Amino acid sequence: MSRVGKLPIQIPDKTKVDIQGKTVTVTGPKGNLSCEIHKDISADVEDNTIVVSRPSDNKKHRALHGLTRALINNMVVGVNEGYKKELQIIGVGYRAEMKGNNLVAHLGYSHPIVMAPPEGVNIEVLPKENKIIVDGIDKQLVGQTAAKIRAFRKPEPYKGKGVRYVDEYVRTKAGKTAGA
Repeated sequence: MSRVGKLPIQIPDKTKVDIQGKTVTVTGPKGNLSCEIHKDISADVEDNTIVVSRPSDNKKHRALHGLTRALINNMVVGVNEGYKKELQIIGVGYRAEMKGNNLVAHLGYSHPIVMAPPEGVNIEVLPKENKIIVDGIDKQLVGQTAAKIRAFRKPEPYKGKGVRYVDEYVRTKAGKTAGA
């Protein structure tokens, strides 16, 4: 049996879970999220826990079992605590700022990069520390937005300049050596 899938999901106080057919809706203090689960997988609420079950032990059902449980757990955690990714900008002249609702990044190109955050994601810039904080309740959307910002200028391996996650380690290479 799936080690992830068989774990029950605890429902915290102030959180409401509603299962209508194959749609799971989770409402909490930070907002609400919903997702469609696969037709073969079933989810039930049993005394303050959500239990996900599968019909058979074939490989597809085992994979869907763990996936469905993880997605529902991410929704429960998201509406209660939220998710946050921190990015750091490293490089001389590299900076970011918020203009209105848009993120404007100056990353060494001949033009600034302007990005409007997707619905449900907040972007905050700390100019003194050269940090960008991306937060929201949808784990997938927060991670995707942070990855998109990082892709504007990935950290290069010689000086380490670029946009990186705060906890990311970038291995630097040795440059050319002056004549032998």
